[in-house]
Parts: sequence; structure tokens; C-alpha cells
Amino acid sequence: MAVNFIPQKTNFKFINKRKFTISFTVITLILTVFLLLTRGFNYGIDFTGGILVEIKMEKDISLSEIRGNLPKAASLQKIDDGEALMIRLPLDASKTNEEVVASLKAVLAKNIAGEIEYRKVDYVGPQVGAELIETAIIALLAAFGVLMVYVWVRFEWQYALGALFSLLHDTVLVVGFFLVTQIEFDLTAVAAILTVVGYSINDTVVIYDRIRETLKLNPNQPINDAVDIAVNDTLSRSINTTLTTVLPLISIVLFGGESLKFFALALITGFVAGVYSSIFIASTLLAWWRSRSEGSGFDGDDSDGDRATKDEAINDLSDNDYSEPLDSMPNAL
Repeated sequence: MAVNFIPQKTNFKFINKRKFTISFTVITLILTVFLLLTRGFNYGIDFTGGILVEIKMEKDISLSEIRGNLPKAASLQKIDDGEALMIRLPLDASKTNEEVVASLKAVLAKNIAGEIEYRKVDYVGPQVGAELIETAIIALLAAFGVLMVYVWVRFEWQYALGALFSLLHDTVLVVGFFLVTQIEFDLTAVAAILTVVGYSINDTVVIYDRIRETLKLNPNQPINDAVDIAVNDTLSRSINTTLTTVLPLISIVLFGGESLKFFALALITGFVAGVYSSIFIASTLLAWWRSRSEGSGFDGDDSDGDRATKDEAINDLSDNDYSEPLDSMPNAL
């Protein structure tokens, strides 16, 4: 039996909440930029450079047994079902890379019983870290560009701009999460941001599809009413889909270990932000741009006597069930 966290049919006035939601969004973005300028990221070894050591052990060990004897910035991650261990160490200006590795081997020999097999010892210089930062930025911009072209071709340019600002909002919030928590920002963080961008645009496209269908069925429908109808019709789908995605991530946070905990937290932050931005940013900005291009008021106060009422539009669309995701996005991609 299917369980819905909210009723299938709702009648919330989302456009009427625009002043609060836009103010909240602007304040959040300003705080994130402030933290970026004053605090900055806690860059991981992927970006700052460092030493990567992978070892294989005869038996499983507790990471706490050796973590206390390593530098604070070192990170440990079990791989191969706990039979191997990956250790990332920061560069030390007072020691050579060989001396850092020798110190690590001494710590491991003291705290790990049995034979230790050193599978890999890699050195990542600061120059490589700078190149990775540049590559990460290019990857993010490329993802934005491809998604904007897709939305533009599938809908109109107003839709693409709304989706763009929605994705910027989600990206900035995930970045803010790393700035506030000072969790290590590495390539895993970049992967989290790209995952959030892909997830958020799917929810936005579902709402946009519903807005477009509402306007096709009722061409004279004011854009504000069309947006409210569309968001209400897809609200159950958006909330339920996000919750069923977030629940497994909460399990990872609680039981997945240190290596996956913060990645899952970043995804939870981004997925929740994605639902918020799809409803309150992408849709609201679309209504604003369309109302300006049509010469109507943003409050939907057009005086044309033949415009369909919102109740009529809801009745016309009552036979459609959008509790399940639309199939347009997966097929298009």
C-alpha cells in the first residue's frame, strides 16, 4: 500500500509567499559569500597536495587505534571490506615526503599486529591540487551549461533562467554546508555538488512540465495561477520522492562510518535545498518573467474578463495524476 507524506491534492498559495522565500534565499546567499571570503574551505589533500598510502592488513582493526598518532589533518578510510586501509597525509614543510612515510610506517607497525602490505604510496603536489580545483570548476560549469541548454530547448528561455537560479541556489547552499562545518572539501565534495545539481534539475523539470500542460489546457490562465496549480499537483511527488531518498542517506549518516557520513550529510542538505528551490525559486522566477513579458501584474490581477478561474483549471486537470514522477526527464536524457 502506497504511503504519501502529504495529501495528493493541496491548495497552497506559493506565489503569495514569494517575498519571504526570496528574502530568505538572498540572506542565505549573502551569508555563504561572507563565510567564503572570511573563513574559506578546509581543502583536502586532493586540492592542497599530500601523500596517499594504501595498505593491506591481515585482520581488521579499529581506526581509532592509529588515528590519534597521526597528524590531525590525516584521513583514514577502510576499503575492500575492511581488509585494506587508505591513508591521506598532508604535506609537511619541515620533512621530506620520504620522512613522512617513514614516520607513518613506524606508527602502523606499532599499532597493527601482523604483516602489513604497502600496496601504493603516491605523492600529490600543490600544482596537481591547483589543477584539480580548475578541473572541478570546469566540470561544474559544464554541468550547468548542458542542463540550461536542455531546459531552454525543451521549454523556453524563461524556464532556463529560472532553473539556472535554482541550481545556483542549491550549489551555494551545499558550499555553505562545507564552509559552516569546515568538513574537508575534496573531490568527494565536488561529486556531492554535481549529484545535487542533477537531482534538483529533475524535480524542476517535473514542475515545469506541469506548468506547461496547465497553460496548454487553459491558454488564458494567469501565469501565477498556473504555477500554483502545477506546484500543488506535483507537491506530493516532490516531497515523497525526496523523503524516500533522504531516509537511506540518514541511515548512512548513522551507520556508514566516517568516510561516508559527511558525504551523505552534504547530499541531504542539497536534496532538501533542491525541493525548496524548485518550488519557491524556479517556479516563482518563471511566473515573474512571464508576467512581465505578457504585460500583466505579478499578482495575477489581469482584468481580462474571459480568463479561466483557478477552480476551473483544477477541474480540467483533475483527471491527471502526478503523484508519480513524469517520464520526460529520464527519456530525454
